[in-house]
Amino acid sequence: MAGTAQSPAPSASSDRDRLADLGYRQELSRVLSLFDNFSVAFSYLSPMVGVYSLFVLGVGAGGPRYLWLMPVVVAGMLLVALVFGELGSHYPLAGALYQYGKYSVGAGYGWWVGWIYGIALLVTVASVDTGVVPYVADLLNQLFGTTIDPASHSVILLVTVLLILLQTVLNAVGAKVLGRIARLGVYVETVGTFGVAIALGIAGFHHGFGFLFSTNGAETASTNSLQVDFGGNWWTGAALVAVLAHVYIFYGFEAAGDVAEETVNASRQVPRAMRSALVYGGIASFVLVAGLILATPSDAKGYANATSFTGGVPAILAELPQWLQDVFLVLVILAFFSCGTAVQGAGARLAYSYARDGAVPASRWVSRISTRFHTPTNALLVGAVVPVLFALLVNVNPSKDLQILWFTFPAGINALTALVSFGVSGIYLSFLLTVIGSMVARARGWVPEGAFRLGRWAWPVSVVAAAYLALMLVNIVAPTGLTSPRGALFNLDWITLVVVLIILVVGAIYFVVARPHRRLESHLADRLEPTGAQRHEVE
Repeated sequence: MAGTAQSPAPSASSDRDRLADLGYRQELSRVLSLFDNFSVAFSYLSPMVGVYSLFVLGVGAGGPRYLWLMPVVVAGMLLVALVFGELGSHYPLAGALYQYGKYSVGAGYGWWVGWIYGIALLVTVASVDTGVVPYVADLLNQLFGTTIDPASHSVILLVTVLLILLQTVLNAVGAKVLGRIARLGVYVETVGTFGVAIALGIAGFHHGFGFLFSTNGAETASTNSLQVDFGGNWWTGAALVAVLAHVYIFYGFEAAGDVAEETVNASRQVPRAMRSALVYGGIASFVLVAGLILATPSDAKGYANATSFTGGVPAILAELPQWLQDVFLVLVILAFFSCGTAVQGAGARLAYSYARDGAVPASRWVSRISTRFHTPTNALLVGAVVPVLFALLVNVNPSKDLQILWFTFPAGINALTALVSFGVSGIYLSFLLTVIGSMVARARGWVPEGAFRLGRWAWPVSVVAAAYLALMLVNIVAPTGLTSPRGALFNLDWITLVVVLIILVVGAIYFVVARPHRRLESHLADRLEPTGAQRHEVE
């Protein structure tokens, strides 16, 4: 962005010295390059995982035109990435958002950011690793003639546990392994996004490019693929739901900051990796979504099937040769695996950073570093056990609607799906708190001293980024009451907001009883800040 400043590195001459400035010593292995750091962030963002999972929600709710809502989301998140880049450049610490909040506002504020962000990460691991089950089952059934049921609870749990176990082992044996898996994710995503679009184009698109600007009747219930009634309103109805298909994809770039203590020249490389992951993810997603839309059948019945939950992306790819479908299926599975590995790795660094400051129970144990691999192995165990426990919630699946107080828990929606609804809302809430924290710090006189600075653009970028996050957070959690023949599809009506409140109440109970922020107050040193700088704690 014009006006941003790329200044020399901070006065501390090395990454190790900068850690010492912040009161920490180098325990993790600093072995990740810029491309490794970018790869971790990009693998977490994962265009393939996002598009394959959410294409039907977007195109089904908003029609082909939903594609053009993507640049709005990417632009909004790019502003957030600029704010995070400045914070990550000044505070190149594992735990990223937690540390940014702690240093920007105070110990209590940082603890809350870490709590919300950490739960969201653990939920995301469970979501990604259970989400790959249908693709694994499909591949095995095709290759070996088996009849594995991807909806079976035992199959979901078995595949999820095996994946998490493998991801934990790979994450534990070194940051370099995490970097290599993430690099594989970048290559897979590149082939799986651009490659799918090119293959569909060669097979023959069924629409001209003008089709991408049409709604194809999505605003009307009779012609909406998901049979949702938006009352004929696209911009104030269909678009508000369709944009969620993009909102649910474009985050994860902040993982570049989570692994900052393992990245060489982190003050300079972390901001670059954040921006690069977001921009490249946006380009790859745009190409893939455009290709899928243009490849939808031209007849009304075929289009309705391809843009509904009964068909979706597999129905569109069915026009390709079977061997090519199998190749893309393998790529999808690898993308899910790489994404889950990156999310778990980022979450473990947050848990380690959190525990290093004494912010959680058993902090000494959680913060322990492997003397052989220099990885937070115990934090990784937490990042394995908790998602497995979350995965058990697939067994809680009511056969009929349950009336709970003033809202209804819909039949056929398992408890894990309800918890996963916190994944995105928790991310957006923690992002919003972080951006607000940066503004509070700046108003108090904080002067960024990292290699990346926003300069005179700091306030406008921060204000617009906060406004974007706030608006989208409301859109994510607002009980819309929208339903389809499948029941409450979007936000699960009140469920998403209720889950957010439950997570906050649980955190509040622990915060009041244990007062963890008191232990964090001794970890607020920063030699780059003016002597005597005042900090206001959240009680």
